Amino acid sequence: MQPITVTALYKFVSLPDYRDLQPALLGFCRRHGLKGTLLLAAEGINGTVAGSGAAVAALLAHLKSDPRFADIEHKESCCCEHPFPRMKVRLKKEIVTMGVPGIDPTRDAGIHVEPAEWNALIGDPDVVVIDTRNDYEVAIGTFAGAGNPATARFRDFPAWFRSNRARFGNRTKFALFCTGGIRCEKATAFVRAEGFEDVFHLKGGILKYLETVPEAESRWRGECFVFDNRVSVGHGLKQGGYDLCHACRHPMSAADR
Repeated sequence: MQPITVTALYKFVSLPDYRDLQPALLGFCRRHGLKGTLLLAAEGINGTVAGSGAAVAALLAHLKSDPRFADIEHKESCCCEHPFPRMKVRLKKEIVTMGVPGIDPTRDAGIHVEPAEWNALIGDPDVVVIDTRNDYEVAIGTFAGAGNPATARFRDFPAWFRSNRARFGNRTKFALFCTGGIRCEKATAFVRAEGFEDVFHLKGGILKYLETVPEAESRWRGECFVFDNRVSVGHGLKQGGYDLCHACRHPMSAADR
């Protein structure tokens, strides 16, 4: 059996015609046997899909034929079974919901930091390191020393940040991260809108870090939750040891079971 290629992709870009893109994109994915979910909004595209390596390559080529997606961010990994039951292309107000009007990552996002440079950045005691993911994701793994907002959903992040500004003291440099890069990129635009200039985010997110940084040099602790049937991955993007609770949709360890 051929392995399944899983690709997570996103791009913040102005898409005034995003509604018109939906039918053709859905048809293309279905013709190539791809399954997963893609989100389209006026602010861009986001999603994870899976299929044969050739099908994923065809999708990326198709997207990149539109100049607006020429440099789309994507990451790939493999699994033995298809992680998604069907293909969906959904229309949204935001490709990642923050709920704060006027936030524009295409204009205001912070500085990308490559995975190879991330350890040095978060090792600086003057840097505030923040995990922008949900609390159940942070519970199974995060970077050593990272702050946990303990939020139930991403749209809670702005309120948490505003109510915790005093905790940062005189530190004005921030390093934000998330699973694939999209949430932390949008969060950096918000933090910059709050008046901070030195704001950084991990390019490609945790997944790119786990894929490229040797485990012996890694500052990551635990596993990384992913939004498909793999549930979690570790270094080298190998499938982790968690299952998904069918009631709450949160990860369960062997001890939990």
